Amino acid sequence: MKTLSVRSSFWFKSVVAVALSFTLLTPAFQVSAAEADAAPKGKTLNAANATAFLDDFFAAETTKPHYVGASVVIVKDGEVVAQKGYGFADQEGKKAVDPASSVFRIASVSKSFTAAAIMQLVEQGKISLQDDFTKYIKDLSLKNPFDKPVTIEHLLTQTTGFEIRDPKLEDIHDDFEKVVEIDDYVRANIPPVVREPGSSYMYDNYASMVLGLIIQNVSGESYADYLDKHIFEPLGMTSSGFLIEGKLKDNLAVSYGPDHSPIEPYAVTPTVMPQGGMLSTAEDMSKFMLAFLKGGAVSGTERILSEDSVKEMGVYRSFIHELMPNTTYGFEAPFQLPGAGSSSKVITKAGDMIGYSTYLFFIPEQNTGVFLTYNQNGALRNLFYPEFISTFFPQYAAPAKLEAFESKPDQLAKFAGFYSDLRLNILKTAIHGEASLVIHDSFLGSRELKQVDHNLFVDQLTNQFTAFKLDANGNALYMKEPYLNPFGYAKKGEEAAGYADVAGDHPYARVIHGLQTLGYYENKGNTNFQPDQAVTRSEFVKSVLTLFTVPESPVAPTGFTDLADHPNAGYVQAAFEVGLVQGNGKGSFKPDQAITRQEAAAILWRSLAGQFAPEAFESIKLAEGTDEWAVDAVRALIAFQIYGPEVQPKEDGTIDFLSGKTLNRAEEAAILFSLYFSPVNHIYAALLQQQAPAPQSEAPAVEAEKAA
Repeated sequence: MKTLSVRSSFWFKSVVAVALSFTLLTPAFQVSAAEADAAPKGKTLNAANATAFLDDFFAAETTKPHYVGASVVIVKDGEVVAQKGYGFADQEGKKAVDPASSVFRIASVSKSFTAAAIMQLVEQGKISLQDDFTKYIKDLSLKNPFDKPVTIEHLLTQTTGFEIRDPKLEDIHDDFEKVVEIDDYVRANIPPVVREPGSSYMYDNYASMVLGLIIQNVSGESYADYLDKHIFEPLGMTSSGFLIEGKLKDNLAVSYGPDHSPIEPYAVTPTVMPQGGMLSTAEDMSKFMLAFLKGGAVSGTERILSEDSVKEMGVYRSFIHELMPNTTYGFEAPFQLPGAGSSSKVITKAGDMIGYSTYLFFIPEQNTGVFLTYNQNGALRNLFYPEFISTFFPQYAAPAKLEAFESKPDQLAKFAGFYSDLRLNILKTAIHGEASLVIHDSFLGSRELKQVDHNLFVDQLTNQFTAFKLDANGNALYMKEPYLNPFGYAKKGEEAAGYADVAGDHPYARVIHGLQTLGYYENKGNTNFQPDQAVTRSEFVKSVLTLFTVPESPVAPTGFTDLADHPNAGYVQAAFEVGLVQGNGKGSFKPDQAITRQEAAAILWRSLAGQFAPEAFESIKLAEGTDEWAVDAVRALIAFQIYGPEVQPKEDGTIDFLSGKTLNRAEEAAILFSLYFSPVNHIYAALLQQQAPAPQSEAPAVEAEKAA
């Protein structure tokens, strides 16, 4: 069994790429315009059809790789129409999934229960959604430079304006005796407010944790006790809770990695996690779904929520466009369906923890709810949702009826620029064009955007929508797209201030100024960049880790003997811990020695070697000057176009990476910029298919340069 490990951001891009590959399958479920006009009808959702659908779906060869065990329940018109388990809760022990007893971590679906508890307190008049949330947390020091408070409603709709505060690496651990209270964690990790509250959507785990603390402080009960007493017990949810103990521990499904190998059990911090720590079964979740669809009624006069509260939780409060809603109180928009967008008639909640993924969705006007959970992270839900909709409710996949819109090329410039995801800063997007817009990222490469409304564009790749939020002057502030992170906005970067020693026609101006706009470099004018200055070994390590949002290690240096008291020691140690630099604790790193280009390539190659076979790059012919130990690394960077204009093909067809030359700051900027935008997975797939090097006749870092 694998021991618990948390992947660093170096592998994050590949994980996203896998999920994206299934997002791109959705056109197969698209309803044609002709079918939409004919008011398409799906199969009747009854026990026989629901069971047949589930059996066929989970038996499909396209589905099997994406789960070890799965548990699912479908409710309709006040009844459970299907409740089944597939695969194994424990593959090694051959223990099948039982929807009545197999316990799964349902992760962020916990947020819907936290929201329900908040609405109970609102009903009782103990809190108001428009209250400043700090009213309920004594002596909390919140830095908010805006004249608008962060309200409880903002917490519910994930529009707080908080700086991101996601779980830290150490928050997932194997110390089951460790206890950290919600109050202590909230106070130790309070973020500043960096955007006007209510102005932007960012998936916000911290906000839901704060809601959990408010529930404690207002009710006088612990969060876990409150949920147990006021939601679980009334509903008869006897296999739900927040602590891995008793029968929840005994019945917890084993979690698995992408290769279907088991992962060791783990604990979380805080010990009770309102934003993602709930454990439950499919059968228990059916009880919540039935009550929710009955307007909060349980039985007789007993309720968990008023009918008004349930209705309020089903209303979208945040939109970037009517076809792309964001959040309700406790729920979020469904996956986009090609040409249809995200239906505001459907409310959903997705959840992920290491080795577990979940999807809950309601179609209130159809009196229907579905819960799917499985013990392997992946895109099973991305396959399930569109197939379910197309089978039973194809009207929600019908193409949107948009009024004719005349796009004016001279109005497109306001959308162009570089965008950084508010939550996942590693995700960068470039938008450029004059007569038409082209969107580019390192996952999907470049594709055209066709304008269909004043702030709405359709992606020519899969016919899904991308939208922009505009300011009062009509300029783009934020973007929301369907692939990289549909659960939040990306912010447009400010125009680069430039550097006194990097003129506009400097060969590296595009990448240097681009990194300023993206916020990687400070965006201040009247300073010098020093493009010809040599980069030291420790500086390069720090630059790469910073780009991939990997923090410096708090551990004293263990890989090398010459890092004590060095300002970059924490970054070198972090690189050592994830395998980017190699040491045995007895040798020196020489942190202030200038790094050569091939040494830099070797560091980057170690972050990629587990994903890409070096044999794919053997056809790339290198000029003399690369040491044998660096050949694979240099070939990979050339193939992936991770370099600047200094690298050019020679007349004999070889390519000189200038491997033994010292790396300077301008060249480092080109590498960093290319890491953001070079579509490495596309290039690798093409190499495997063609068994030939990518074309080298264009300007270096061609994809990244085009993005600029």
